Amino acid sequence: MKRTILFSFALLFSLILAVGCCDCRKRSKLEKPLLGTTWQLIQLMGQEVVAKGDTYTICFSENGTAAGAGDCNRFTATYSVDKTRALDIANLGSTRRYCENHAMESAYYDMLEGVTHYEMDGDNMILLRNGTLVGIMNAVELQ
Repeated sequence: MKRTILFSFALLFSLILAVGCCDCRKRSKLEKPLLGTTWQLIQLMGQEVVAKGDTYTICFSENGTAAGAGDCNRFTATYSVDKTRALDIANLGSTRRYCENHAMESAYYDMLEGVTHYEMDGDNMILLRNGTLVGIMNAVELQ
């Protein structure tokens, strides 16, 4: 009798674990990978951004570097990431072409350098600074 109760309890516990993680497995399959995906800004500090072409993008490479574009300038940076999704973007350097939307481009670069971690939600990467939402980027395929 004791053995049957223990077996039933173990089976029930295993079933709860399997069902509980089901949503996690589905979500992780839908997430785009951080590395190798081109991310384009769709929201900056709570304001919607309508990026055109390859503007306001970033792509993270396996070698610890990132590259992208602001409004009219290209940039490179270094980054580090860990299993807890902590993200540190540093050493951002860009070309210095004149942009009509220079303030927006500067705000984008400042946001990137201030990011402390990120979360994934399907095709979106949510960028956070100490728990505060600072930007949302969408996975894109540029032509």
